Amino acid sequence: MYQAMNKLYELVEKLYKTSSLSLDEYKFLIDNRDEKSTELLKNYAVLMRKKYYGNKVFVRGLIEVSNVCKNDCYYCGIRKSNNNCNRYRLSKEDILSCCKEGYELGFRTSVLQGGEDGALSDEVLCDLVSSIKSNHPDCAVTLSLGERSYESYQKLYDSGADRYLLRHETADSTHYSKLHPENLTLSNRIECLHNLKKIGFQVGCGFMVGSPYQTTENIAKDLKFIEDFSPHMCGIGPFIPHKDTVFKNEKAGDAQLCCYLLSIVRLIKPNILLPATTALGTVKSDGREKGILSGANVVMPNLSPLSVRKKYSLYDGKISTGEESAQSLSKLKKSMTSIGYEVVTDRGDIANKE
Repeated sequence: MYQAMNKLYELVEKLYKTSSLSLDEYKFLIDNRDEKSTELLKNYAVLMRKKYYGNKVFVRGLIEVSNVCKNDCYYCGIRKSNNNCNRYRLSKEDILSCCKEGYELGFRTSVLQGGEDGALSDEVLCDLVSSIKSNHPDCAVTLSLGERSYESYQKLYDSGADRYLLRHETADSTHYSKLHPENLTLSNRIECLHNLKKIGFQVGCGFMVGSPYQTTENIAKDLKFIEDFSPHMCGIGPFIPHKDTVFKNEKAGDAQLCCYLLSIVRLIKPNILLPATTALGTVKSDGREKGILSGANVVMPNLSPLSVRKKYSLYDGKISTGEESAQSLSKLKKSMTSIGYEVVTDRGDIANKE
């Protein structure tokens, strides 16, 4: 036991100094976590984050543009086969209005998120992105709209989009196949991520913590993938079941493990943009604060119209009013100030490595 604990703390030190571990070492770090290793990782993660970003927490205005989706991912509440899902699609005017509201609140990044909706063609999205950039040239536009062709991504980039979020969900192909239907493959998801990076986007990947069938070896593969791919952003959130999916009776992911992994990701890529997600705030009331204290430096309040927030139901119990909403930015600022952090509303681009 003593030798195992010594090895655990040695691995924490090694990760802090080198930003790299082997697959087996990442697995050991997860399998043997304890209070001391959690505290060590958290302290090192905060040191690294402060080196690049100080006490700044960046806010992004999240706009959930559509809950129509052609895919049937087994864990997702807006999956194609969910007939109980109340579908909607925001108009261009709706989205531009949300961006205007966010701008007036001080937001300098808008995140357009949605299902893989066939109505969101290249023509529609390029026109939308161009209009947002024309209205707010000092703002960044982030898209999170799933898998598309190289040509489609190129058009979106050329229209002015700056960042693209595409969570890889799991870096293990067998595990991936247990979460998705046969027409969706990990290899295509990874190809999309590499295409986005090649085109010039600031790219975000990420995974669910505690998803069905997940093992610690799966998580170790996720961490090694993040190390090798070196994304600009990474979204990690706990799995939360949805009542209208095959995983409705599965238990939610562990918030503490999620925070532990946030610290590890911060040490893997010290200058990464790392959100404390809405899902983390859903499974634990102070989850986002815990995420920030574990090395995260981004929060994404909701700019979507109140009328559709509950309809964008990826999982059960999603917080849709209160501090996660843009209108309650003052509350969010207060909660972050209470733990020693400052919410800032600039673009929040990735810091350059020294």
